[in-house]
Amino acid sequence: MTGEDIVFPHVVSLLCLRGSARVKFDMQEFTIEKDDYGILMPGHVFRRISCSDDFAYARVFISAEMVSELKTHAFSHDSDKFNYAPHCHLTDVQAKRMMELLDLLEAIASHDTDDVQLRRQILLSHLAVGYEFISYYRREQDKEWAESRSAKLYTQFCDLVVEHYKENRNVNFYAGLMHYDARYFSKVFRQYSNGLSPLEWIQQYVATQAKLIMDLHPEQTVKETAFQLGFPTTANFCRYFKRATGIYPQAYKERRG
Repeated sequence: MTGEDIVFPHVVSLLCLRGSARVKFDMQEFTIEKDDYGILMPGHVFRRISCSDDFAYARVFISAEMVSELKTHAFSHDSDKFNYAPHCHLTDVQAKRMMELLDLLEAIASHDTDDVQLRRQILLSHLAVGYEFISYYRREQDKEWAESRSAKLYTQFCDLVVEHYKENRNVNFYAGLMHYDARYFSKVFRQYSNGLSPLEWIQQYVATQAKLIMDLHPEQTVKETAFQLGFPTTANFCRYFKRATGIYPQAYKERRG
């Protein structure tokens, strides 16, 4: 849906088949075009800003349970590169190979068999192969990322916020986890975030999570949402949401309702 923030609970693998789209991932904008391949990691914010009339894509969702198993031998060592640069451009031949793999994954997932564990193992092995393909295809791009201090800092910060936002929303906390002075951290962060401060990033992320909860559970009270997000009081949550969005949570619920 265009213009809506989405936080996926699973990995999303996407191949652009034709056309183009302008998207935002973790507050950064990207253009996706034909033969671009993307991997969106769980918990991060995605928004489709606009797209051409002929925009089309193929995608695969990888469940949280399967991602946990993949992390033991695939995602564990360098999955943060997908947060820094969630997409890469493939050649026609490479895109064709990835499309064949996506078709194969769909066929395996929908195969009528009583041996669920066997199907799961086959899926995992093919997903691992696909991961190695993509890692090889984007190797030059990843070399540039490895040499960028601000990109690595930005990526690490995003991952930490996804993990800890319910328990802590203080910039000093995250700077401390990364062993940076808070002032220096904010300066380097702005160099990569197009001027967005770490605090503004945290506020936007928390507000997005709050909106998603209220959209999914309209019957839930503001107090319950505040508790779910780890705020000590409803008033504290309401002030925080107002600073980030310009309106109070109850007004947001009424607009959406």
